[in-house]
Amino acid sequence: MRTLCSSTLIGEFFIIGFAGLVAMKDPDLSMTTVWTVSGVAMFLCLVLCGLVTRPGGVALGWALQIALIASGFAVPMMFFLGAIFAALWWASVHYGRKVDEAKARFAAQAGSSTPDAA
Repeated sequence: MRTLCSSTLIGEFFIIGFAGLVAMKDPDLSMTTVWTVSGVAMFLCLVLCGLVTRPGGVALGWALQIALIASGFAVPMMFFLGAIFAALWWASVHYGRKVDEAKARFAAQAGSSTPDAA
């Protein structure tokens, strides 16, 4: 699960950076605000790459997905991209857990089928 979720978060890192560049062109938003919010969100993406397998890591990832969708109020295209990344996040968590379970089953089968050395 960690690999899939981290890949999604790294993709989001870049999308948030590009969205910051787009939001910077909005005359109603100050550059300080845009880059503070974007910087915090980008930093959170990187931190979550390491925390995704810890308790609460997936929940924080979902909070990031909601924030990404909500950023559509500043950059309307982010409604669409946020929804795409929320779907990718769901797929990463869902299929990542299935892969982890399959690996555990395979490791248990491999461990039980080896004869004991005398």
